[in-house]
Order: sequence, then C-alpha cells, then structure tokens
Amino acid sequence: MMAGQTYFIIRGVVLMPLVTTKEMFKKAYEGGYAIGAFNVNNMEIIQGITEAAKEDNAPLILQVSAGARKYAKHAYLVKLVEAALVDTDLPIALHLDHGADFDICKSCIDGGFSSVMIDGSKHSFEDNIALTKRVVEYAHAHGVVVEGELGKLAGIEDDVHVKAEDASYTRPDEVEEFVKRTGVDSLAIAIGTSHGAFKFKPEQCTRNADGILVPPELRFDILAEIEKRLPNFPIVLHGASSVIPKYVKIINENGGNLADAVGIPEEQLRKAAKSAVCKINIDSDLRLALTAGIREYMTAHPDHFDPRQYLTPARAYIKELVKHKIDTVLGCNGKA
Repeated sequence: MMAGQTYFIIRGVVLMPLVTTKEMFKKAYEGGYAIGAFNVNNMEIIQGITEAAKEDNAPLILQVSAGARKYAKHAYLVKLVEAALVDTDLPIALHLDHGADFDICKSCIDGGFSSVMIDGSKHSFEDNIALTKRVVEYAHAHGVVVEGELGKLAGIEDDVHVKAEDASYTRPDEVEEFVKRTGVDSLAIAIGTSHGAFKFKPEQCTRNADGILVPPELRFDILAEIEKRLPNFPIVLHGASSVIPKYVKIINENGGNLADAVGIPEEQLRKAAKSAVCKINIDSDLRLALTAGIREYMTAHPDHFDPRQYLTPARAYIKELVKHKIDTVLGCNGKA
C-alpha cells in the first residue's frame, strides 16, 4: 500500500483506494476536460451519480459540505462512498466542500477524506493566506490535497451566504502570490458563477425565444489572465449548476414554485472546461433533479407512501442528469 492513500478493506480484500485530485487534474488539464465535483447528501444521490459515472467510465469527485455532514453524519457518508468504490472500481476523490475553518478540515482529513477545500475568501488577503497555509501544511503531511479560494461568489449554499453586493471577482494580480505562499493544489475563482438555483435576478438577464432567462456571460477574460499567470495549474468553478429548465418545469408543474430560477449556460461551462478549469462543482442541479422525480411521482401516485417508490424515479433523474453533465458539459467520459 502507498502512504498517504485511504484504503478500504472488506473481508480481508484491499479495495481500490480513494484518490487525490492531483493526477485527475493533470490529465484533465492536458486533455481539455473537467472533472465533475458532485455534492452528496444521501444514498440515492450517491447511487445515481456513481451509476452514471460507471456507465461512462468517468473519474469522480464526490464532495460533502458542512451541511451534508450535519444532515447525514460523517461516518455514514464515508461508508456510502466506500460502497461506491466497491460497486464501481472508479477513481473517486472524497472532498470537503467549503471548509470554513481549520478544525473542520482537520476533522475530514483525519476522517478519511482525500481532498479538502478551505474557504478563506471571507477573510482579508493576508488572513486567507495564513489560514490556507495552515490547512495545506496539515493536509500535505497526511497525503491530502487542498483547494483554496480567491474572490467571493454570490448566492446561498448551506452555511455559505454572500449577498450580491458583497461578491467580488478574483483579482488576477493576487493569484501567483496566493498559490506560492500557501502551497495549495488547486484554486477556486470567481468569474461570474453563483451559488443556488436563483443565481441572477431577472433584471440582470435577457430572455431567449423560449422565454428562458439567459444570464450575463462569465468573465473569460479574468480566467484567461489567471491561466496565463498560473500555467498548468488547476482552476475550480463553484456555483456552476445550470438549473436545467426540464427539472424546474417538472417541479413547478407538480406544486413547486421556482419562478425565474436561472443557472450558468452549459456551453459556457464547456468552454471553461477546455481551458484551465479542471473541476466544476454541481450541487443545485442534483437537488432539482431529485426533487423533480419525487414531486412528479407523488402527484401521479398520491396514495403511495413507500420511500422506495418515489426515490427510485428520483434516483433515475440524478443518473440522467449526471450522465448528461459528463458527456455534454465536462467531457470526461471514458477518462477514468
């Protein structure tokens, strides 16, 4: 066994270990594609994601937020990911999304995660560096990789709440110093993506011929400048769900109220994936797909109450969504 890797042993058999994102990102950068980082909260979501990835032979990042750890508990989530390794034999990284402080990062590193994110973006530049460097030193000593963040994304995701007026783009003139002084392995940047299903106000958008809201274009000029300053360095996009109209429509037709929900156009994400962006985070789209499946089923079968009945189509929508993302947006099919 290699030091610094998390192995699972069942009945004396050593299974495929969790991997870090280091080799994943190297291949993605060189191949012009991105890895999907899918947020997980329960068994059905993990099953839908991993079944799609197995069919497409795609590498995976399964990521857990602080909210997911509170909801499902750390031990349950780790064991569900262990089951995914048994079932798929895919290269899978288990990643902490939006670690708020050193303690939660340490807990996840000690608890078997292969990758963590420390989100110091709410702090000053110097304090962000100090916090991120502390996490990097501990993580690297335990064979775990670290994602840092510069810039602030607007929107809401679990415990992360940033008002639009408090959001800020990443400053390219800061990235080299930040990476050099912290030693991070990847960097999340802000170029116009946003957390949640309501990423933009209607007045910020235009409407296409079908009446669908179209948000402003991502700041690819900032991305290009960062790529120039950090050659061959993996970049991460948070808040990158597309809020797919199909699932929003199903929800709204079955008792939901998601008027003017809008996400990031998928063609822009594919363009980003062909550049330095090696990791694209997807969370809201998963929630929408799961909810669409449940609402649609319960409307058609109001007399049913067995969770297995309504969670089966919900899981199928998760699988459908993830397969679409892998094939059309990320471009990582066949790259495992």
